[in-house]
Amino acid sequence: MYFLKIIGTIYLLIIAVRCASIERVDDSDLIHILTGEGDVVALFTKGNCAECVDYENVVGNIQDDIKESLGASVVQAHDSNLIHIYDPSREPALLYFRRGIPILYYGAINEDEILQFFSDNREPGVKELSDDNFEHLTQASTGATTGDWFVFFYSAECVLCQRLYAIWESVGGKLKRKINVARMNSLGAGVSTAKRLKIAEAPEFIFLRHGKIYRYSSKEYTPKAFIEFAEAGYLKNTHPESVPQPTSLLDELSFGRVFDYLNSYGTLPLAFMGTLVVLFLLFTVKYLFKAPAKKTATKKDK
Repeated sequence: MYFLKIIGTIYLLIIAVRCASIERVDDSDLIHILTGEGDVVALFTKGNCAECVDYENVVGNIQDDIKESLGASVVQAHDSNLIHIYDPSREPALLYFRRGIPILYYGAINEDEILQFFSDNREPGVKELSDDNFEHLTQASTGATTGDWFVFFYSAECVLCQRLYAIWESVGGKLKRKINVARMNSLGAGVSTAKRLKIAEAPEFIFLRHGKIYRYSSKEYTPKAFIEFAEAGYLKNTHPESVPQPTSLLDELSFGRVFDYLNSYGTLPLAFMGTLVVLFLLFTVKYLFKAPAKKTATKKDK
């Protein structure tokens, strides 16, 4: 019995030594590492956290494999303030930074699963949509012949949106080859599409399937919640909406849109627009009611 205790103690010491070999960095060092050229796997931990210890043990065991298979360095950030940027749910969190683009690990605390997840997602899986390519890629209004799409509408001004990027990459990594996962700037390159689909705020998430829109109304922003919604949870939405048809060129150039555009700039352009309208009406009236021109006499008439 005593011998077994000694063996157990030695085993725990070996694990502790291996875990201690994970390089610990402070926030300034981590920022410097993440802004470099190489890929990085970062484990965020905190004190009094049993799950964090489990992650330390597992990542410590496979860090050499990570370096060899992914070519990524492995670091540990303990009690880091930077975790707020990448995961609103806080520690423990394991992130893989691919040339600066983070993906949050989602899965069991298992050596093989972690290696497989990161190996499958060495490249970003979330597509960037814009007004120019949205309908072409999604075929949303014609029945989504390119497959189902789960779209995250964000804006540059939205702090929460920035914190969800790593989580959304995790969703894309888990759903790849099954569902298209994308994001779109609702106040930038995707403003017209956002207006067409009645996107009211950021972040906002919609699931597009067979010409229908299913809105993600939950405020639970986790990979688990998003994935469950995309795989079957959307069926609980009893009020799907039909995808509006794309606006035509005539709609884009309509008088109402021009008027709204000028109105957004204040009273001076609005007054100028009013003057143009008055001049146009005066010209029209003058043209319609002008007297017929006198016929010029010819030699034959004489």
